[in-house]
Amino acid sequence: MNNIFPWQNEIWTILTKNKSSIGHAILLKGKKGIGKLKFAKSLAKSLLCEDRLSENQACGSCSGCRWFEQAGHPDFYLVEPEALSESSGASKDKPSSAKLKKKPSKQISVAQIRALNDVVNMSSHRNGYKIVIINPAEAMNVAAANALLKNLEEPPPQTLFILVTHRPHHILATIHSRCRQIAMPVPDFNLAIDWLERQDVEGAQDSLAAVGYAPLAALEYNNGDYRLEHENFINNISVLNGLNPILLAEELQKSDLPTTISWLQKWCYDLMSCRTTGKIRYHLSMQARIEELVPKIDPLKLAGYLRNLIDMQRLAHHTLNPRLFLEEAFISYAMLMAPARSNQRG
Repeated sequence: MNNIFPWQNEIWTILTKNKSSIGHAILLKGKKGIGKLKFAKSLAKSLLCEDRLSENQACGSCSGCRWFEQAGHPDFYLVEPEALSESSGASKDKPSSAKLKKKPSKQISVAQIRALNDVVNMSSHRNGYKIVIINPAEAMNVAAANALLKNLEEPPPQTLFILVTHRPHHILATIHSRCRQIAMPVPDFNLAIDWLERQDVEGAQDSLAAVGYAPLAALEYNNGDYRLEHENFINNISVLNGLNPILLAEELQKSDLPTTISWLQKWCYDLMSCRTTGKIRYHLSMQARIEELVPKIDPLKLAGYLRNLIDMQRLAHHTLNPRLFLEEAFISYAMLMAPARSNQRG
């Protein structure tokens, strides 16, 4: 199956063996970086294909497949936040009546959802399915989510909504109840490593661990400057004798704050895990340094800091002063690690 990832084969077979059993709305849920959006697009392409192959794969050569590949199929609609559409170059994602702003929105607006009313109530251009993908579904604001409910309650025949979500608990319960829930699989460790090595990823095991065992995220981790930025951050916060919270906050104030806090969460998780169980999850190459730090860390204070980081992760999307926000996070971390500072060598 060339159009999906190998760890998705079983769920693909279950979902495509009988088109009539798919229903009118499905919710693909799972952690970020496991290929949910590609699966959704492959499913849409298969259902719109006019000459499907064995195992229900799209043929890739019919009119429907060619239009789909050119982002021009008249019965397919991808709804995403403006920021995500621009970053992926998906300028033809439709429908959307929202005007471009100076700073692209990270939300799916009520205008984007209301614009679906006309298209889903029209007849299919190709006498088949009309398919709408909403990605990620948690990006819908409350008004947008409520506007979607009517279409989910009374969809026209052969209309399929595919909602993709990394955070299903952020979606209205009323939307959950109107969708078929699909828990998307995470590949086992060996399968993920094998796939990454086939993509020529060096240090596949360390990369996979660093991103929480999501293979697509591990692939992205090795592209561009992301890996270098992450490694620099970990080096900054792990060498305590050189840690300057004020300077670090100033350097990172223009960074993506949720990403920075996520890095800090994973690092502190490994400190706690090593302190209590002797094992680490994310920073495999840093085990010796972590083992050097943890003997003098107070596990109760570390647990409290981890809880604070959960709150900070929510605030990271809305903070008005990034530098002060990061200063608070890094100063608190430095205070927590102060007893370990004298224990660290070099």
